[in-house]
Amino acid sequence: MKHSTLALVIASVLSGAVLVGCDKNEDAAGDAAAQQQMPPAVVNVQTVTLDTIPQVQTFAGRTAAYQTADVRPQVNGIIDEVLFREGSNVKKDQPLYRINTDNYATSITSGQAAIAQAEANYQTALANNANAKADLASRQASLSQAQNDLQRLQGLVAIDAISKQQYDQAQTAVRTAQAAVQSANAAIGQSQAGIESAKAGIQTAKAGLQASTLDLNRTIVRAPLSGRSDRSSATAGTLVSAGQPTPLVTISRLDPIYVDISQSSSELLKLRQQISAGKAQAGMNSVELVLEDGSTYPVRGELALSEAKVDESTGAVTLRAVFPNKSNILLPGMYVSARLTQSVITNAALVPQSAVMRSTKSETQVYIVDENNKIQVRPVTVNGTYKGQWVVTDGLQAGDKVVVIGGAKVKPEQEVIAKPLENPNPAPAAKEPAAKTPQQAAKSAAK
Repeated sequence: MKHSTLALVIASVLSGAVLVGCDKNEDAAGDAAAQQQMPPAVVNVQTVTLDTIPQVQTFAGRTAAYQTADVRPQVNGIIDEVLFREGSNVKKDQPLYRINTDNYATSITSGQAAIAQAEANYQTALANNANAKADLASRQASLSQAQNDLQRLQGLVAIDAISKQQYDQAQTAVRTAQAAVQSANAAIGQSQAGIESAKAGIQTAKAGLQASTLDLNRTIVRAPLSGRSDRSSATAGTLVSAGQPTPLVTISRLDPIYVDISQSSSELLKLRQQISAGKAQAGMNSVELVLEDGSTYPVRGELALSEAKVDESTGAVTLRAVFPNKSNILLPGMYVSARLTQSVITNAALVPQSAVMRSTKSETQVYIVDENNKIQVRPVTVNGTYKGQWVVTDGLQAGDKVVVIGGAKVKPEQEVIAKPLENPNPAPAAKEPAAKTPQQAAKSAAK
């Protein structure tokens, strides 16, 4: 009995094993048949076209006033009145402060009196000159008479018709008349010098009056330029002086306005090397501005200058752009982001971010569909973004079919069905993902 029971158990176990083995073989065969009947995976592809693409760089920047003027008084005195409202827009030559005019009005009166006195001195000098000239004419007449008398007496003294004493007296009269003429000439010279001195006195008095008038006009402190006023450091009753170190107020011109952009010297060097090697061309001077709230400034600016030196503390070069600012949206000191097309890349392709992946060796790559409809891996070089897509500068050729959608479910050498992407050129994003690197985006696409 025991032997027969054991035999039955062994027989039942063997028959079960045979049935299990048959079931496994049937399942494997069914999987193989199902795999042979499964259609190829469908992927969406974009056909590569090579074009000239702007290389847009995003930089941090800060706004600065186009012009700034510190207003200081040019005369000493006490401020009687502040003539503007702090923080308001002022026009060039608009009165800002009025300084007390008492001292300067007195100087005007004194200057006018000095001119009147100088002009009186001038008239006196003219009269003295006229008198000296009249005296000279009289002395010259006396000299002429004495010379005539002497000439007459010369013939008479020769025949002893007159005494020698009379002749000597005539000679003395001639010499006396000659001395008188010389004295009259000297008096004319003195009177002429007096006239010149009086003229100089008039000019000096007039210059003093002009200086006093200028000081009086300077008691009204005016705006040197049109712009936005700052807070006033002085009020009515404040004593001010010419050339004081503290300005009364600062005026800033805000339209247009500067945006100072900081770019690292290494980036600038790389850009110049690309242009020198012929891999890129010089870009445009147009600059787009992104404000602190993420909105785009409605008007583009123009690049004005690039400093010819590197800041030793930051290792950066400052670029300056000019923007219209009629609505005064931009104020000095604001932090902004500036997008600048510094170069144009030739023979480059735009690839959607979902197409770019990273390999295990940290290489940037894409999947392409070859002429046999099989997946191939293609290493690529990415250089920035443009309108939300990666700029591929190397690794792709015109006509290549890049897998954009469906790359995560296929593998190399797998046969697929390639369908064109319905919208290969999506609308530009509202804001460039400036903070995202190509490697980070590739990782996101791979996920």
